[in-house]
Amino acid sequence: MRIGLYPGTFDPVTNGHTDIIKRALKLVDRVVIGVAQNDDKGPLFTTDERVEMVRAEVAGLGGDIVVRPFSTLLMHFAEAVEASVIIRGLRAVADFEYEFQMTAMNQRLNQDIETVFLMADPRHQAIASRLVKEIARLDGNIDSFVSANVAEQVRAKVKIKG
Repeated sequence: MRIGLYPGTFDPVTNGHTDIIKRALKLVDRVVIGVAQNDDKGPLFTTDERVEMVRAEVAGLGGDIVVRPFSTLLMHFAEAVEASVIIRGLRAVADFEYEFQMTAMNQRLNQDIETVFLMADPRHQAIASRLVKEIARLDGNIDSFVSANVAEQVRAKVKIKG
C-alpha cells in the first residue's frame, strides 16, 4: 500500500488544503493528514480542534484518509505512519524556496521517503490560513476561502479571542 503524508498546521483548513487532499488521493492508496501541534505559530485553534475540523472536511471525500495529530519531527512521524511520500502544496515561488530547503533536509534524514509537490489550483493560490484569520479578525468575508462549516468556526473563535 502506498501511503502519502500531507502535513500541515491547518489553522484553519482551507479550500486549498482540501484541493490538495483530493488530488493526493489520485496518487496514493492512503492519505494521512498530519496535523502539526506547532504551538510556536500561535494557532487560533487547539490541536484537537484542528484535527476535528480536518476530519469533518474530509469526511465526504471518499478514499482512504486518516487524520492524526503529531508533535514530533516530520520524518519520525512519516516513518511511524509508514509513508513513502510526503505531499506538499505549492502556491508561489516563496513557498518553493522554503519547501526546497525542507526537502533537502528531509532527504538527508531519510532517503527512502520522497517529497511530491502539487501546484495549487489557480483558484486557490492566494489562500493562506494566516490571511483567512486576518480577514476574519477584521470582519471580512472568508466564505470563498474555506467551507461554510470552517467559516462559522473561525468567526466564532475570532469573536471569543477578539
